[in-house]
Amino acid sequence: MFKIKAENRSEGEKIDDLRKSGRIPAVFYGAGQKTSSIILSTIEFKKIWREAGESSAIVVSTPSGEINVIIHEVQVDPVTSEPIHVDFLAIDMKKKIKIKVSVVFEGISNAVKNGVGNLVKVLHEIEIEALPADLPHNLIADISKLETLEDSVLVSDIKLPAGVTVVTNATDVVASIIAQVEEKEEVVAPVDLSAIEVEKKGKKEEEGEVGTEAPATPAKE
Repeated sequence: MFKIKAENRSEGEKIDDLRKSGRIPAVFYGAGQKTSSIILSTIEFKKIWREAGESSAIVVSTPSGEINVIIHEVQVDPVTSEPIHVDFLAIDMKKKIKIKVSVVFEGISNAVKNGVGNLVKVLHEIEIEALPADLPHNLIADISKLETLEDSVLVSDIKLPAGVTVVTNATDVVASIIAQVEEKEEVVAPVDLSAIEVEKKGKKEEEGEVGTEAPATPAKE
């Protein structure tokens, strides 16, 4: 199981100072635990986040004891994408929990390889239920079975680890193939330059006729 050390956070500690020193503020709550503010090493957290994701159980070791948690939410800097705050959800290792797990697409689809169609990834997460210790990091969708436009990968096709059950509808489509549509080039009709010249010439002649019109003869008294 993944494990990370944490320090208790004092009320007077400023967030900017923590970040400058390579640490990140966090909080954990749930499962009968009192909401508590803690501090983590940014480098250690990023490693745990990358390896455990948001669906694997993690042990947070604090000065008060060890807490079993999962990553509930991570706030990131909009410019640097660096984590700036973490919410942990405390869990009971003896009770099953429902959680959404990422889908990883693996394999080569002959339908795509042979130009029959394009791959469409419909579901990127699947909700499951399991004891925290049995939660997988992700689920694998094998797209190598997709050979024709009629083929698809369903939730029921996903292989589950022991102790894991699916909450998402088993008949939901995870991935499928759609036909390739060739884009037709728009045909632009050629411009008839001779017609334009004739039209311009006609306008000039009309303008000339108007300009050379004889002045009216004044009436004799």
